[in-house]
Amino acid sequence: MNIKFLGAAREVTGSKHLITTDLGKRILLDCGMFQGKGLETDSMNRELGFEPETIDHIVLTHAHIDHSGLIPYMFKRGFRGSVICTSATRDLCAIMLSDSGFIQEHDTYTFNKRRAKKELPLVTPIYTQKDAVACMNLFIGVPGKMNFRIDENIKVRFTSTGHMLGSGAANLQIIEKGQIKRIACTGDIGRPFDRILASPEPFPQADILITESTYGDRLHDDNLVAEDELLKVLIHTCVEKRGKLIIPAFSVGRTQEIVYALNSFFNQGKLPRVDIYVDSPLAVNATSVFRVHSECFNEEFQQLLRDDIDPFGFQNLFYITKVEDSKKLNDSKLPCVIISASGMMEAGRVKHHLANNISDPRNTVLAVGYCSPATLGARILAGAKEVSIHGTVYKVNADIRKIESFSGHGDYKEMIAFLGCQEKRSIEETFIVHGEYETQKKYAAELIKEGFKNIEIPAKGQEYNIL
Repeated sequence: MNIKFLGAAREVTGSKHLITTDLGKRILLDCGMFQGKGLETDSMNRELGFEPETIDHIVLTHAHIDHSGLIPYMFKRGFRGSVICTSATRDLCAIMLSDSGFIQEHDTYTFNKRRAKKELPLVTPIYTQKDAVACMNLFIGVPGKMNFRIDENIKVRFTSTGHMLGSGAANLQIIEKGQIKRIACTGDIGRPFDRILASPEPFPQADILITESTYGDRLHDDNLVAEDELLKVLIHTCVEKRGKLIIPAFSVGRTQEIVYALNSFFNQGKLPRVDIYVDSPLAVNATSVFRVHSECFNEEFQQLLRDDIDPFGFQNLFYITKVEDSKKLNDSKLPCVIISASGMMEAGRVKHHLANNISDPRNTVLAVGYCSPATLGARILAGAKEVSIHGTVYKVNADIRKIESFSGHGDYKEMIAFLGCQEKRSIEETFIVHGEYETQKKYAAELIKEGFKNIEIPAKGQEYNIL
């Protein structure tokens, strides 16, 4: 058996790990887009490192675009195998991949208008919304903890990681030469006490472990501390400064967590009387998917559902879908909260809100999740005095704040605790992926302290033969 690491190798986005069995079966663990590197990102996403029609199966840990976003491109290029994931992941991919295709068509159209003025050759989107819709016919939704037989030699079982709705570690059993090889790919690891989702659960013993490392060198604050900080920032911005609070948040997961926290403030009578807008069609659709997958919720949230019919809705909360309504938010001078994608500030409507609000000192930009180093979000958080948005340079005069505890990624102690269900002596090799290289080296040192051995940090394109 051979494993080749083609993405999220010494970086955070683009998760793709290719397993080739001795019998020639080719299984791709995740199929994510690279994000946040400008024009370089486009070429990285188009150059897969393999021919799509040679892949038999994609096993998908969760729906985030940096793990699922190239499946429509695979389909466009001839992939006709199966995409195996949890049922909630399938339902989220149906809206997220379509949204991704729409964004690429829109961004390409805008980009081509500038190229046409310079008499440069026009470009095509990586894939379209039509490709995204068509590829959903390949998806197979599997109930959690079910041993799903891919063929006579390969089985997969998903166990919850608590990272996002439907996220699951992919636990593979592959029979080769009469022996079973157990491979666990964690995908992204959530936090032990999520506001909405059930906690990450123990997963079956692995011989080969592939695990993430996004926050492998830092610790989070307590959830209650984060919620208190959110309320303080909201009051300071909207009440004291009479400004706008812009919260770039991923449409799936972080947006629902923020809305749930604000709903709690409302129920407790703590929320100031300011309008709150969720400006993302994807977030609106994703919230609907959340409502039909209560099997993913923790007990506290399930109890809340018995008392609060809609924890994602309250007075003064408005969901925006139409473009014209989104534009009106920029014309308004009233204090408000605008929650809009994307979380890394790289695409979507939030870039327009940043362009219209980042130069006003009355306003605040509040990051609530991880921003990859090359992204607009990372530049803003690093203290840039001015930034380019849609080709125009804007001074950064707004307050810039960050609350990392709203992140869906566990910190290094939480990730190590998640891996604690494993008998370390039985793990033959551990591969650390999905993290910046310096962070990964620090995380590897922590894993060694905990008794893990044979740790590798693969570079992109590196491959290993598994005996």
